Amino acid sequence: MVDFALTEEEEMLRELAHEFAESELRPNAEHWDNNREYPRDTIRLAHETGLTNLHVPESCGGMGMGVMAEVLVQEELAWGDPGFATAAYANGLTGAPIITGATEEQKQKYLGGLINNGDLCSYCVTEPVAGSDVQSIRTTAVMDGDHYLLNGTKMFITGAGYADWFFVLAYTNKDAGYKGMSGFIVEANWDGVSIGKKEDVMGQRCSDTRSVIFQDVKVPVENLVGGVEGNGWFNAMAAFDLSRPCVAAHAVGLARAAYEHALAYAQERETFGKPIIGHQMIMAKLADMKTDIEAARMLVWKAAWLADNGMPNTEAAAHAKRFAADMSTQATIEAVQIFGGYGYTEEYPVARLMRAAKVMQIYEGASEIQRLIIGREITR
Repeated sequence: MVDFALTEEEEMLRELAHEFAESELRPNAEHWDNNREYPRDTIRLAHETGLTNLHVPESCGGMGMGVMAEVLVQEELAWGDPGFATAAYANGLTGAPIITGATEEQKQKYLGGLINNGDLCSYCVTEPVAGSDVQSIRTTAVMDGDHYLLNGTKMFITGAGYADWFFVLAYTNKDAGYKGMSGFIVEANWDGVSIGKKEDVMGQRCSDTRSVIFQDVKVPVENLVGGVEGNGWFNAMAAFDLSRPCVAAHAVGLARAAYEHALAYAQERETFGKPIIGHQMIMAKLADMKTDIEAARMLVWKAAWLADNGMPNTEAAAHAKRFAADMSTQATIEAVQIFGGYGYTEEYPVARLMRAAKVMQIYEGASEIQRLIIGREITR
């Protein structure tokens, strides 16, 4: 039986997230964006409200919720402010490879810190010459006694300036290709770790994006994720199956916000003696936006449901991420078009949403990469 009904707990969680977005995010979104201000206090409040770190297992003090719970919350947070949603979800992506591949001791220490201390963490994979092509990373970790010496530079790392620790992907055996990659948990205050300047990005400006440089960082052997070399690639990629539905949900929430602004404006703005929603061209744009948002949400829910039920969801997650990212970009373009000249000004929120949407097609696996994943899956 196919059932689209949410449980009572899921409905309550979605309502809580929506109320938080309406009261805490919407009133501050423009200020955060204009001032490039990282919303640390509001992220802390979201944590205290129970809207972050939902994935952390009960054994580590978390709620142990599934991907479905995450996507419900992420859609609402992105509806409130997509930049905040990205900033607040850094823990979700970074925690995923720890959940899927770390030792119990590592989980207790680092995932427990997310719950008990409100710690923040960042996912360090992308490099100046390795974005979509992860195998081109140059960061290395060389065994030296009872520790590894870590060297390399990571780029475009979300939340890097505020992170307490990082998940870092590095080569421990370059000759083995992707099978020679390993994951490490690196604390931000260790000697040799330095943080670059905050990137001046097009949109989602409250999200802190920086480079992270590792120079002869001594990483204890016990911080090798899972305690085994060579599992880094598989662990990092498995994490994307859990995180991509959530990022796709960001795109849905962002598009929904743009649609709602455009709908309200179309009902108020008059041309040729009637509200512009009365013109078929405008009505058709809104109808297409709404259809695409509904379709994207269904793809997100399917990918989340598969993950929560222990079924392979790589292809489903790629469908959701690709379609939702492309859809949100187009939806915000149409919202600006409906607003006309006013939409091109920063006086109305659709311009900010349009700037915010573009990165959805780039991070967490570009839309082109999602198409490659889908192609690989359907030709196995």
